[in-house]
Amino acid sequence: MLKKRIIPCLDIKDGKVVKGVNFVNLIDVGDPVLVAKEYENQCADEVVFLDITASSDNRETIYDLVKRAAKELSIPLTIGGGIRTIEDFRKILNCGADKVSINTSAIKNPNLIKEAAEEFGSQCVVVAIDAKLIDGKYKVFVKGGREDTGIFLEDWVKQVSDLGAGEILLTSMDGDGTCKGYDIPMLNVVCDLVNIPVIASGGCGSIKDIINCFKETKSDAALVASLFHFGKATVSEVKEEMIKNNIPARIV
Repeated sequence: MLKKRIIPCLDIKDGKVVKGVNFVNLIDVGDPVLVAKEYENQCADEVVFLDITASSDNRETIYDLVKRAAKELSIPLTIGGGIRTIEDFRKILNCGADKVSINTSAIKNPNLIKEAAEEFGSQCVVVAIDAKLIDGKYKVFVKGGREDTGIFLEDWVKQVSDLGAGEILLTSMDGDGTCKGYDIPMLNVVCDLVNIPVIASGGCGSIKDIINCFKETKSDAALVASLFHFGKATVSEVKEEMIKNNIPARIV
């Protein structure tokens, strides 16, 4: 059985790690590379850097930060935010990232998913999806959760998979930063529709939430932010509990 992954997520704003609730009220957590290195020491499987204002502020990802992180880390590094073209993909990967995450740009130009998968391989292409329950239907949002695309989640995840994405990073906007647990119903909808890995994101507030996510959904990985950033638990503690619950995990 494939091991389930624990992936700390570092939301980046102005070169610092930040964390908020429902995508707002951001507070400074620290230097991204130092924070990521600590998580690696705790046996994190991967790390994600998301420049959460790059798309909305029309800024490019901070390439120097990517280069510095790639030099310091040995675990896979995913970078997202402000990536709009194949050339942006190339720059990020050349800086040392292992994967590139796209969100707003994928909505605007779905063919970018196909082009990137053909150029660099599906394993490099992560499509991040921010979704919210609206009038009983899951809708897709962009620009840091500020703009409703009018697209239904089910339709988008199937299109993303068909275009060649290697993974889906699914964030519940209703759960983001609330520490009330992952959105199990939303995850099950998506996991049942696609055969590519799904990363659960949004709402993790305890080790139990991660255990429940893996027990109640087919999610391949859990993205975690507040739980780790605010010192409520370590990656190592999460994995110890996973093993106790017969959930396969990598422990070194």
